[in-house]
Amino acid sequence: MASLPFQSALVIVNPIAGRGRAEHAAGEIARALEGEGATVEIFHTRSKGAARARAAEIGPELERLIVVGGDGTVSEVLEGLAHHDLPILIVPMGTANVMGLDLKLPRDARGALALLHGDRRQKIDVARVNGSGLSFLVSGVGFDAMVVHELERVRRGPISKLSWVRAALSAFLHYREPSLSVELDGAEIPGRFGFVLFSNVIHYAGMRVLSRDRKLDDGLYEAYLFRGCSRLGLLVHGLRALATGFPSPRCERHRARRIRVHSQQPVPFQIDGDLGGQTPLEVEILAQPFTLLVP
Repeated sequence: MASLPFQSALVIVNPIAGRGRAEHAAGEIARALEGEGATVEIFHTRSKGAARARAAEIGPELERLIVVGGDGTVSEVLEGLAHHDLPILIVPMGTANVMGLDLKLPRDARGALALLHGDRRQKIDVARVNGSGLSFLVSGVGFDAMVVHELERVRRGPISKLSWVRAALSAFLHYREPSLSVELDGAEIPGRFGFVLFSNVIHYAGMRVLSRDRKLDDGLYEAYLFRGCSRLGLLVHGLRALATGFPSPRCERHRARRIRVHSQQPVPFQIDGDLGGQTPLEVEILAQPFTLLVP
């Protein structure tokens, strides 16, 4: 194996992710790097916001950042990190692991170490949502945000895939179709929509259903605008996702740097699987992308 291309690393780990596997993997990675002469710090996230706060303290002297946990931990790190050129390795250990699926990232210490030695880098665009939160995966306005809202209402303890199924069924039973207006880069898109997604990835709800020709670093996000989103319409969209993916006959795709969604009645939106708030929603791609280590 080639010599290690750096001398300092910080490992930010969510110790409960992967039912403890994250903490074990973080320790393996740190010991292996120290065995090759690197200086390594392990930081355990013990509360919400801890990863963001630690990432905000990172100075320009750090050479590699390793995040072991789920998408939520990665999101916190990106929110706090000021040095966008710092190479980040994600070791996916959460429930969804959307970026891990997209980039085929290894979920074990051995695979992570191989990427650290390979040092292959990929820029990724990240979007600012309503001037505060960040989206680096797929966010939405409408039904999926209603599911997240229902999940937050009924959840007790760790989230499982079954938790998502139960929340989706409850949201579907109480669902009313929204009426959304959309502006892309300042231009109003004709018509009204029942559901809107904006994304920089190809996996959604654990499935590879979004456009595979997206580019992670083109300064644009894909906006998917859905018409006909009654209860029956949602089922039809779901079947089309399984059969052909999106876009589809009732789902148009656009690319934009700035996205605005508004409605007469407040409609919830979610940011990368977390409840974000209610419309209006404004999304803008950051001028400077982040840097990931990839296979």
